[in-house]
Amino acid sequence: MSDQNTLIDKSLARKAFDRAASTYDEAAVLQREVGERIIERLDFLKIQPEVILDLGSGTGYCTQFLSERYTSANIVSMDFSMQMLQTANSRLDVKNNRFVCADMERLPFADKSIDFIFSNLTVQWCNDLSALFNEFKRILTKDGLLMFSTFGPDTLWELRESWQSVDGFVHVNNFIDMHNVGDALFQAGMGDIVMDSEPFTLTYKEVKTLMRDLKDIGAHNVNAGRAHGMTGKQRLQKMMTAYEKFRSEDVLPATYEVIYGHAWALENVTMKGPQTVSIPVDAIGFDFPDNSDA
Repeated sequence: MSDQNTLIDKSLARKAFDRAASTYDEAAVLQREVGERIIERLDFLKIQPEVILDLGSGTGYCTQFLSERYTSANIVSMDFSMQMLQTANSRLDVKNNRFVCADMERLPFADKSIDFIFSNLTVQWCNDLSALFNEFKRILTKDGLLMFSTFGPDTLWELRESWQSVDGFVHVNNFIDMHNVGDALFQAGMGDIVMDSEPFTLTYKEVKTLMRDLKDIGAHNVNAGRAHGMTGKQRLQKMMTAYEKFRSEDVLPATYEVIYGHAWALENVTMKGPQTVSIPVDAIGFDFPDNSDA
């Protein structure tokens, strides 16, 4: 589902998240908000999982909520950044919790061993979404639940367009359309699939503040088609100048398209196609503190 230029360099991504472990919590405003919204959706699903996998658990923000909701469940916090897991281990107050450092595209779990896979803004870091969903289906128990969020193609479109006016390299990670995500779930044999999307707009005083926040959460450009070596000051300045055309009311917008999905590991899926539902929601704005001089 990705061309060679948009493949994720996993080694580079792991290093970026390792470096960001100490700054992630302060900068991950959107990640926390989206995680809380997924947790709220569990109010409408009657499940009592014995084993939960928090995939891409990061510093453990959502793990804490899951442990408070499902007090008797065993929770596996999995991330491919050891530094993120060590940070989570130091801050979490969760019983029946263990940590696994692994790549989500090679899940180290037995068949039908997980009752509930929870994943907040993580699956966009895989190179083969269809293979990933096949792995999810493999490890989920009968009638097990998958609930996740990811980013859609409109994410950071202002930044992508501004860079395109400068050069032809890939500067923003590639994101998959919601309907293609739904198709991949169906092809993996998941059932009762529900998809929806929600736009968020974060605002900044300066582009460099946006770039710093992306760095602080480990969201570097790690595509194969990226420009190798340091980005020259002249090209960076051209990008920031191009971004200024989006300025409104003295702030610069950064758009995120958040895709939500949930599906069940049904034994016999007889649907003719993925039951995806698009539920657009009005954009929600967040203002970061003005720390542009930092």
